[in-house]
Amino acid sequence: MATNLSKSKKRKHTLEELKTLGQQLLSSRAHINNLPLLLTFVSPSSPPQFLLESLLTLQSFFSPLLPHLPPSFPSSTKRTEVSGKDDPEFIYKTWLRSKFDEFVQSLLLVLVSPQSEDAYVFLREVVLDTLMEFVKLGNGGKFHSAIYHKLLHSIVHSTESVGSVTDFLASKYFKYIDVRYFTYISMEKLARSLEGKGISDDKTGSADENSESHSRASIELSLRKSYYILSKIPSMEDNNEKSEHEMWSGSGSSSEEGNLKEASKKSKTKVKMPKAEKSNNNALSAATISKKMKSKFTKAWITFLRLPLPVDIYKEVLVTLHRAVIPFLSNPIMLCDFLTRSYDIGGVVSVMALSSLFILMTQHGLEYPNFYEKLYALLVPSIFMAKHRAKFFELLDSCLRSPLLPAYLAAAFVKKLSRLSILVPPSGALVIMALIHNLLRRHPSINCLLHREDGNETHNDDSKAEKEIVDAATVANISSIKPGIDHFDDEESNPVKSNAMRSSLWEIDTLRHHYCPPVSRFVLSLENDLTVRAKTTEINVKDFCSGSYATIFGEEIRRRVKQVPLAFYKTTPTSLFSDSDFAGWTFICDKTEENSNGNKEKNFACLSEENGHISAKRQRIECS
Repeated sequence: MATNLSKSKKRKHTLEELKTLGQQLLSSRAHINNLPLLLTFVSPSSPPQFLLESLLTLQSFFSPLLPHLPPSFPSSTKRTEVSGKDDPEFIYKTWLRSKFDEFVQSLLLVLVSPQSEDAYVFLREVVLDTLMEFVKLGNGGKFHSAIYHKLLHSIVHSTESVGSVTDFLASKYFKYIDVRYFTYISMEKLARSLEGKGISDDKTGSADENSESHSRASIELSLRKSYYILSKIPSMEDNNEKSEHEMWSGSGSSSEEGNLKEASKKSKTKVKMPKAEKSNNNALSAATISKKMKSKFTKAWITFLRLPLPVDIYKEVLVTLHRAVIPFLSNPIMLCDFLTRSYDIGGVVSVMALSSLFILMTQHGLEYPNFYEKLYALLVPSIFMAKHRAKFFELLDSCLRSPLLPAYLAAAFVKKLSRLSILVPPSGALVIMALIHNLLRRHPSINCLLHREDGNETHNDDSKAEKEIVDAATVANISSIKPGIDHFDDEESNPVKSNAMRSSLWEIDTLRHHYCPPVSRFVLSLENDLTVRAKTTEINVKDFCSGSYATIFGEEIRRRVKQVPLAFYKTTPTSLFSDSDFAGWTFICDKTEENSNGNKEKNFACLSEENGHISAKRQRIECS
């Protein structure tokens, strides 16, 4: 009945009458009954003109009254408080407070409404500004965190995509440090509520499948919105060097300082403070704010990363974690569980987690014993076509930079890379040779792999292997194998057991005859003596990481060629095949000359004729 009554009221009143009602409400308390009527027009179902007119009137009405209204109470305590107070003024203000809360709730519904018209897009911005104005004034000049939390809760838990509202919020208000501070607090609370909601959904196994899928979809949408809000908050770079922070309200500073600011704003005069006292207060506030912001930032992100993130959000978080999150955490080691779990997944996820894990290991003292074993397992042909291969190869080169790396481990990576060089595209072969060049230069003890020849060393290694084998038949078979066997086990996941030190880089030698000219030319750089560090320099792997067929082709057509082969043979051949091509065979033929149009042609005739036509007959020469 109430909704029908409100709809009938909306139909009866015109826009001019609505303006008259608003003017009456602002002019005198005698027209206070116009307030509930104007509240009915603040609804997503109202026409945009009526909604805007009612919104502006109610904002003008409530803004000066907010500092004097009592705080909001739950429904249980509200009655006892009101019954205990017989003051009519208190009852009136309590009623106004309830109407204000109703007004805020209506604004939140309009803010997240699914309307997509241009008028409603403009209205969303006006509604957001109104709510943020109430956040600024609703707590006696201090930040009203309850209203702001309701705002973020409505955005995160809305069933519609309201990216425009988040963009408005980020562009207009995230520059204020108190807004950022309370955003982190609210996002931590919302993340904990989403975590609890996910646990309860798992426990209820008797729920309907449709409702479960709907709840999962709503949780996933909320997770996406949460990440979008967190990613839009500006970083806290160089906050310690700033003496003042731009604030949306008086929160975050002392009450006296806030009163001074409010007094200076009202009187439009500058309040002068002693220089020494001012500098001390600024230094204190800057350090305190920075410390508190780091704490809230850490809690918000750690709580969010515990949630079951969608795959695309999970990958996006891993890509930006090392530059957008880790530098601003109070204790980055708290991410070790999340990163090691991501690194153990394998594939592209491990590649994305490598950047952040490398920072924790090199800058924050994280110990991860299986790091190189997992890194070795990532060297597969598909990694050379991955989206983030450039960053992976740079980190791979950095991870293998330490001179304390054992020789067997460096040899395993070199051999694994050389084996991949014959399986990957030319751009990947160029990256591999750059990595191998740097590894051979950093670790002179593995240069034996580049020029190893069959001899005593291989024989000694074979004899040691024979002693370890118990089966006599196997020993006999191995002893009968000719020199030249590759002891490297390409399918072994543990680099220690790959037997790379007993192998050689024969794969690199095959690249001398690669069909791609840049690859065959690059192999020549490995012929230099890389153990002489004074005469060689490391290659910047970054220059080769983003290569492809298109980049190689572009470089080749821009390259100035000094010598171009015009003919394959330096002398005119006398036969189709040379004697060296077919050892033990020879081609015998007679040369006849025929004059046709003054030109001489040479024809080959065979020794015998079969089926009426001349055929070539190869005679076998018995070899002694």
